[in-house]
Amino acid sequence: MKRSNWQVLKVFFVLVVALMMAFPVVSAAKDYKRAISQGWLDNDSGQNLRRGYKKGIKDFFGEKALKDAKFANSSYNTKLQNEQLEAFIKMKPDALFVTASEAASIAPAIKRAVAAGIPVFSGDSLIAGTACTTSILSNNFGMGLLTAEYIARRLNGKGKIGVVGLPANETWDHREQGLDWLLRDYPGIEVVVRWNYDPAGAVTPRQALDNMLAAHPKKGDLDAIWCAWDGAAMEGALAARSAGRQGEIFTTGIDGGTNAFTYIKGDKTAMKFTAAQSMWAMAYMSAYYASESLKGNKVPRLVISPVYGITDKELKDVDIKKYGDTYDHPGVARKLGWKRSL
Repeated sequence: MKRSNWQVLKVFFVLVVALMMAFPVVSAAKDYKRAISQGWLDNDSGQNLRRGYKKGIKDFFGEKALKDAKFANSSYNTKLQNEQLEAFIKMKPDALFVTASEAASIAPAIKRAVAAGIPVFSGDSLIAGTACTTSILSNNFGMGLLTAEYIARRLNGKGKIGVVGLPANETWDHREQGLDWLLRDYPGIEVVVRWNYDPAGAVTPRQALDNMLAAHPKKGDLDAIWCAWDGAAMEGALAARSAGRQGEIFTTGIDGGTNAFTYIKGDKTAMKFTAAQSMWAMAYMSAYYASESLKGNKVPRLVISPVYGITDKELKDVDIKKYGDTYDHPGVARKLGWKRSL
């Protein structure tokens, strides 16, 4: 090689090295900052969301990313969740994961996060008016229809029911709206009592359900209790047992998981049905789409996650300890022979 050509190559390599130092290549190993704001952790759904986030962050970002991730739980305290979100906005994470106990109340904070250039990935709720990168949730209106249909068919289209609603979260309130729409097809089903749960209120679900039964003491006064979530349905089963009315009243819920499945599979419990959501999968998919978005790939704005209608029939040969909180992991529902209802 001629000396002049070598000198040109030498200068070229020096320039390349200088440019690489000035503009380092962003690799898949970038130390992204992740923040996770959960509205609750006190039941199977909250715990399965947490497990899904942890597994997803580990699988798609790495072990160190999981160790460095910042988790916060507000325990249904919307003021606290807003404060936690403001702290996360100041932290400027590369991805913010949110599950809201009251979606409307945190919408302003989510808008500020998006305006600050932070990609937000919402699980379990649609945070209205915000431009989340991806929102993953169940068909809540459909779950209301599904559970109401079970009640109507079990009662052969005629009976009296109680309703325990959950209006604090706009998305969860869609469940009761689904119930009411379905009941238009069943004029023989009468709603004789309603109670709306307020997480900040003084009355617990168990107290409200005891009051329902006490106010309708005779057989035929109350045939079933539709509940917007499994916690209330399980409390209703306990209330029916305490009142000695297990054989004449049954409850339905929404969520799924080990505790609810245990009640449904039990021979002497009034809880008969749940619309089992895919809580773990919601969180796991959120982590996946966050990783894809940060790579510059297209991600869906809205994902409707699977829901399974579960009675004792679906649980007959199921090891609940093994599958109660893993049925929504990849391939497990298919292995169990479950088909998504929604």
